[in-house]
Formats: sequence, structure tokens, C-alpha cells
Amino acid sequence: MDMEDREARERSMEVIRNKLALLPDKPGCYLMKNREGTIIYVGKAKILKNRVRSYFTGSHSAKTQRLVSEIRDFEYIITSSNMEALILECNLIKQHHPRYNVLLKDDKTFPYIKITNEKQPRLEVTRRIYKDKAKYFGPYPNAFAAQQTKKLLDRLYPLRKCKTMPDKVCLYYHIGQCLAPCEYEVSAETNERMVQEITRFLNGGHGEIKQELTAKMQAAAEELNFERAKELRDHIMNIDAVMEKQKITTNDAVDRDVFGYAVDKGWMAVHIQYMRQGKLIERHVSLFPYYGDEYNDFMSYVTQVYSDNPALPKEIFLPGMPDTAGTPDIVQAEPNVASPTFISTEAEPTAVVPASASGDAEPTAVVPASASGDAEPTAMVPSSASADTEPTTVVPTFASMGTDPSAVAPASASTDAETANLAAGAAASSTSASASSNEAEEKEVRDALESWLKVKVHFPQRGLKKQMVDMARDNARMALEEKFRLLERDENRSVKAVENLGGMLGTGIIRRIEAFDNSNIQGTNPVSAMVVFVNGKPDRKEYRKYKVKTVQGPDDYETMREVIRRRYERVLKENLTMPDLIVVDGGKGQISAAIDVLENELGLFIPVCGLVKDAKHKTAQLMMGDPAEVVPLARDSQEFYLLQRIQDEVHRFAITFHRETRAKSMVVSQLDSIPGIGEKRRKALLKHFGSVRKIKEAQVEDFKPLGIGEKLARDILQALQGETATAPQE
Repeated sequence: MDMEDREARERSMEVIRNKLALLPDKPGCYLMKNREGTIIYVGKAKILKNRVRSYFTGSHSAKTQRLVSEIRDFEYIITSSNMEALILECNLIKQHHPRYNVLLKDDKTFPYIKITNEKQPRLEVTRRIYKDKAKYFGPYPNAFAAQQTKKLLDRLYPLRKCKTMPDKVCLYYHIGQCLAPCEYEVSAETNERMVQEITRFLNGGHGEIKQELTAKMQAAAEELNFERAKELRDHIMNIDAVMEKQKITTNDAVDRDVFGYAVDKGWMAVHIQYMRQGKLIERHVSLFPYYGDEYNDFMSYVTQVYSDNPALPKEIFLPGMPDTAGTPDIVQAEPNVASPTFISTEAEPTAVVPASASGDAEPTAVVPASASGDAEPTAMVPSSASADTEPTTVVPTFASMGTDPSAVAPASASTDAETANLAAGAAASSTSASASSNEAEEKEVRDALESWLKVKVHFPQRGLKKQMVDMARDNARMALEEKFRLLERDENRSVKAVENLGGMLGTGIIRRIEAFDNSNIQGTNPVSAMVVFVNGKPDRKEYRKYKVKTVQGPDDYETMREVIRRRYERVLKENLTMPDLIVVDGGKGQISAAIDVLENELGLFIPVCGLVKDAKHKTAQLMMGDPAEVVPLARDSQEFYLLQRIQDEVHRFAITFHRETRAKSMVVSQLDSIPGIGEKRRKALLKHFGSVRKIKEAQVEDFKPLGIGEKLARDILQALQGETATAPQE
């Protein structure tokens, strides 16, 4: 960090400290911003002052520290209740998409059955849910299940089928699956009756409907109307086929969503079990990094799941808060400290109440003594005296620090046994307080979600419902473990591929690979790029870009010579790490050019290989040596896959750089060639107008806000519009 960055950081921290002192003791949402003023995190709090202060005091995990290191300012919005804060947080996250928030970005959507809100309603299967007053039922495990259910309902209830009203009746009318409102009058009562029946069916009343159809079938058979009886029998069989395929997991027929989550290595997995009519119809898991408090981020995910989603279950099962929630982080003590140091991450001062204190006694806060051996005994100060202070670090000052333990005990406690009893009582009290705090937090979450969503929210503690939450949590944990195992497996494969590649090429152990690629369009804006792979993984900090300086026209060989020369002259001059293998994009010519520069100009003997592409611009074969020869390499091997990834990455990097360079040169060639336009004015023009095309379309007076006079403005417009007079030819 240079001097200017440090000064800017100090100025921003001074502003933050001043704003922290003004935070209110009210619920609300806070928005953290980086140096550009971009919102990078949105959170909610019961007490804004405590929660926001906690980011700038105490200890944090590495991921939270990364978030805090980017904060340069914050804003806050006061709400009248925790429920309003919950809804506001969800809306702000959807609006700003903060980098460090949990974002519901999963593309996977489930099918729903929808009854449209129209004068002549329709039944359809959809994956999109809108607030259009329609009725949604689901989700269904897959599109086939939803379509089968809709097909059954179409046979039972002849609602309108066509999206737009046709001029005359269609086939659906003739087969008895539509009442043809396009040609015949269908009353609102008839439509409402069918909608109610469909709603009853999809809400678990298919058993009753099946009984009614059975009674009608028997009545039709008694009347010798066997064709109608057969039709009703087919309906009953279809109901059995569609509704009984899935395994029943509970005795009741309640629609519920069951959540579970797990965290590890800075990642969170959330597993949702969708149960409809007592049946487990779908499971879904999402994995993402998280940066804040694990339970708060989990609840943020839950609120986003149900935001703008009218197809809600009757019940939601959530896991309880973790035991560590609301307790201070534990930091490892120094060797000379008998007990660990407790650092509160909350902004509320830590209070310790002696066991003998009466119920009306004022709580007393422990103010830690100095760490030196001859420190004064720890004083007992009323907590009200430090109500506005930062979080207190509580260090037990026992004999190992040169302090008499009786200094922190009640006056009557003078023996080790009594001290131990006090410690045990404090521990039990802390555990009980933590449990009570968790229950209070869960109650607030339950009340907020129930008020917002109008569904029952439960934190199951025992029995079958607790087992369902545990199963969701176990599935989330397994998803995380699988992710890390796959990553580890891929890493092992990459390392093994690098080792095998060295053996195949005869170069010995390969750790560092540097790959080059050139890019130009008919020789214009020639550039080159280098990527670095270490142990089979890209090291993006080491990537480099090169603007070709000495080569005119599309000369790939000379371009390779220049870039190799510039790269490894700098490596020698600055004593940088040498690669174990150099990979160039091309065949014999590029390999020969690179080897010539390395050996004959720089005196370096580094193995060089080339990757040749086929007619479809895909990696085809590996070449090495001088003269270069094809190295046999199986197309389905991990070694070939590694080389393919390297070539794709360096090509992507080079193409991106070339596009940026070409775009800049187009602007430069048009604006910088105008007398009186330098870099500063060029940037100001582009910022003000947005593009060169907009500048061309501007009027002379439009340049006045930029401090550009009428004469220069006319020169700019004439140059861009091609109206400048050309010199006569002699």
C-alpha cells in the first residue's frame, strides 16, 4: 500500500469512527461501501450501534477480515421492527447484488402448476412465478410430473386451453376437455367451481375426489351407462398412477420446506427438502462462500428463497442457532496465561455478576489488569460506567500473571475450592445465558418470518420433525465434503499430470510453466500475453501483457522473438523465478524462434514446446525439439488436458488484451489526432458524452460545460465528421 492509499485509508477510518459514535440503538440495515463507493455488503441488526461497531473491534475470521479491509464508509437505514429490517435487507441485496453477501444466483428452477387469474382461467405449467394474483401449486420434482398432473386435471376439469381465444371451437371441446368459452357462454360460477375443485385436488384432496368419482362410476354402472362408467374408472386409475408414485414420508399431508445448512473452510451449503402433501418430492442444495456470521447469512439465503414467491408451503422447518452463536470468539492464550482470552465480537460490554449478587444488584463489568507481572488487581467497575466503550477484552489474571486470584473473586472467596466453584457457576451461567439468548433469537426470527410470509415457522427440537432437519443438515454437510474431495482430487490429478509430463518430455520435474500467445488482426495492434501455471494451477498474479514494439505487420515469428527476449531479459535482470518449461502457441517456426533467442542471445537453456491447433482451432498435438518433432500424447490423458487448459487460458488472456488495445486505439486515433486535444481532454470528452458517436452528434454549445471554446468545438466536430479540407495534390 503506497503513501496515498494509506492516507486515504486513515481519512476514511476517521470518518467511520465519527459515524460509529452517532449510531442509534435501533433496529435497521447497514450498507458497507468500498473506496469506489460501491456497496459490498448489506446486513441487518437488532441494535445498529452494537452490530456495526463489531466489524471494527475484536477479532474476526480471515474471510470477515477480508471484507472489513475493503470497507471505507457505511450507511444505515433505521426500521421500526426486526421484521422490517429482514424484508429491507432482502430487497437491498436484490437491488445492489453486494459482492460479499450470499446471493441466490442458482439458475435451477422447479415447475409449478398455475391457475391463471382471468375471466376464463387456464391451467398451465410454469417455471416463473409472478405476483399476478394467480394460484401456484408446487414445486414438482420435474417437468414430467407436473405435466402428468396437469394432463389428469385437464381430463377432470374442462377449463379453457387456448392462450388466445380462437374464432371457433377446437379439438379440446370435441374431446370434452374444454367448455369452449370462445363460442359458448361459460358462467363465472362454473369457472369458480372448477377452480375450487382443482385447488382442493392439488392441496391434498385427491383422496376425497377419488371417492366421489368412485360413487359416480358405480351410479353410472347401475344406470347401465357403461361408457360413462369406463371413463370415470379411467380417471380413478389416472389419479392412482399420478399421485401414488412418490414415497410418503410423513403421516400428515402438509406442504412444508425443510432447511439444513453446514459450513466449512469459508463455504456454506444449504439443503432444502420440498415436501408436498406429506411426500418428499425434491431436494436441492446450493453452495457458496460466505463472509459474515454463518447464521445471519443462512437466514439471508432463506429470505431470498421466499422473496416474491407466492407459492409458499404451509410450514417451514429451520435448524436452530449454533451453540456458539452469541458467544465470544475464543483466541488462543499466550503460554504464560493460565486461561484463554475471551474477545467479544459484539459491541456490548462484557459483564460479570458475582454469584452472591442479589437480584437487584447492578451488574459489574470486569476491567482487565495490565499484562505485566506487577499489575494492580483487577478492579470491579459498574457496567454503566462503560456503557459506551468498545468491547472489553477479558483476561483472567491468575497467579501465572502475578496477580492474586482473590482480586477478581467475591470478598468471601479465599480458597481454591471457592474459586473453582465460582468458575463452575460462571460457566453454567454462561451456558444457560447462551441457550436463553438462542431461544430469544429464534423467537424473533420465527415472529419476523411468520409476520412476513404468513406461514408457520418451526425450530424442531425432537422427534420425527427434528430428524427431518437433521437429515437436511447431513445432506448439506455431505455436499460440502464432496466439493472439497473433488477439489482435492482435481488438484492431485493436476500435480500428477505435471509430473508425468516432465517424464514424457525428458525434462525432469516440472513445477512452473510459462505459456505465450500472440494476437493481431492483419498486423494491427499486435500484442502478446503470458500466463503462468504452478503445479498445474494458474497463478494469475504472474500473468503479463506485452505490446509489440519492433514488429511491423503480421509476423508471428518475429513477434515471438521480441516477447521472449523482453520477458527473459527481465527475468535475468531482476533475478526472477525461471520456468521449468516454456509453451508457445504454434509449431516448428515459433519453437525455433524462441529457442534461438533463449540460447544464442541470452544463454538460457530452458525446454520449449509448442502446441499446434487443428482446423477447428482446438489443441491437436504437442511438438518439441529443434527441429521440432511431434511428442505422442494420448488425447484423453490428464497431461493432454492440462496442456489444453494452458493453451485455452493464454489464448483467452491474449484475445482479451488485444480487444482492449484495439478499442483504445480506435478512440486515440480519432480524438488524439485533433490539435488541442490531449489525454486529459479526451477523457473528459468521453466521460461527458459517453462515446465518440455521441460526440459526433453533439452541437457546438454542448462543449461549453467542458470549458471548450467554439473554435475548438468546431474543429472537433469537423475532424470526427470527416469535413476537414484536404491539401491539394500537385
